[in-house]
Parts: sequence; structure tokens; C-alpha cells
Amino acid sequence: MSTSPSATALVLHGGGGPRTIAPISQHLAGSLRVVAPTHPGWEGTPLTEDITSIAALATSYLEQLRAQDTRGAVLVGSSIGGWIALEMAVQAATDARYAGTVGAVVDIDGVGAVVDGEPIADFFALDARGLAEAAWHDPERGYVDPATLTDEQRAVQQSNGRTMKRLTGVGMSDPTLLGRLSVIAVPTLIVFGASDRIVTPAYGRAVAAAVPGASFVEIPAAGHLPHIENPAAVWAAVDPFLAGLELDSAR
Repeated sequence: MSTSPSATALVLHGGGGPRTIAPISQHLAGSLRVVAPTHPGWEGTPLTEDITSIAALATSYLEQLRAQDTRGAVLVGSSIGGWIALEMAVQAATDARYAGTVGAVVDIDGVGAVVDGEPIADFFALDARGLAEAAWHDPERGYVDPATLTDEQRAVQQSNGRTMKRLTGVGMSDPTLLGRLSVIAVPTLIVFGASDRIVTPAYGRAVAAAVPGASFVEIPAAGHLPHIENPAAVWAAVDPFLAGLELDSAR
């Protein structure tokens, strides 16, 4: 059964901010009601004292879905957004307050888990050139010369980085996450760029193996943001997955 236009997709961005998920939001808008919030603490938005971790942020988003009586939401997360989505799915499966709020998960090059032999790159230690080399299939496409940034852009970038450090902790991971993924009972798709060196496809396969029934798709000629570098291949994986879902379209 195809998804209804009134079914909700909660699209969750990564450390690069809302602009990194714009192609996802635009693509999904034709079949789902897209909600793409800016995480607290990003782009100058306020970060309340109670949100001190990815788990707390996940709870906050679940509370918002519950308050809006949203059922069967499709969680689509990129990078840190993928981590948030998985954490939300775990909490929805184990906390009766959130039962039924989550209908499916699409994790695109998500971080968050600790996988033996597949460390997450030290994002905070990378300079602009190193980040482009690790995150992009075509590093020249992803490289942004820091000298070209305005003072305002630099300030936002630094503020985003401080927020990310506060919420993600050491190593951009939660040592308990991988072991908790077995409770997820909704359809889950894990999508990874073949050239990602922030978290490798082998890392993604391990995450998929930890989620019962999850599917894994590797996207060629793409890095950490495959929906930007090779969008056609991403939609070729995501669209059939979404088309096969049975979603509550009441809200």
C-alpha cells in the first residue's frame, strides 16, 4: 500500500544543519507530510537545559509527536539524525507512552552506535579539507574554504559544533545503542554511501544486522550525504521501501 500524503515524515538533520537534508524533504513532500525541524542549539536556536544528550533529544521529539497525536511517523535521519531516529524507535518500542508513534525508520549514514573494528571518524579533529576527504566521494565538491565564510557563518558553524559536542559526547556514540536496537519492531532501512569514511558501509551493515528485519543498501559514488551526491540511487532504494509500508495517515 502506498503511503498517504497525510502520513508524516519526520526528517532529522545531521551536524551540518538543515540545509543537508533539504533534498530529502523536497523529495518526500510529494508522498508524505514532511516535518523537518532544526534541532535545538543549531542555527542559533535555543537549547534548553534538559536536552543534554541524543537520547534526551529523541524523547523531546517523541513528546512532540505524542502531543500532536501523530501515529506511524516515518523517521528519516541523516548522520546524527539517523542516530536520533534509531533512539526514537527504541524508546517508542519500550515506553508505552510512545507506542504507535513511529511507523518506520530510514537511517542514512547514521552515527551513534559503537561497532567493533569500525570506529567513527573523529569529526571534531578534522579540518575543512580532512572533513571533505572523509565525508565526500568527490572531496572537491564538499570542500568549503574557511576563508570564504563570513563572520556570521563562522559563528553559526562554531555554535553548531559546540551543541553537537554537548549532545553526542565522546566519539559521537552511545556504547549502549547497538545492543538496544533489537527491540525495534518497525520496518527499517539503512542506507550508506559506499565512499563514506565518517562511518563506513561495514559499520552500516553492522547496525542493520542489529535491527530485526532491517534492510541495508549501499549507494555507489557517494559519501556521508548520498542524497546529495547520488540522489537518484538513494530514491531508488527509499521509494520502494516507503511504498511498501502500511502507515496511519490520520495525521
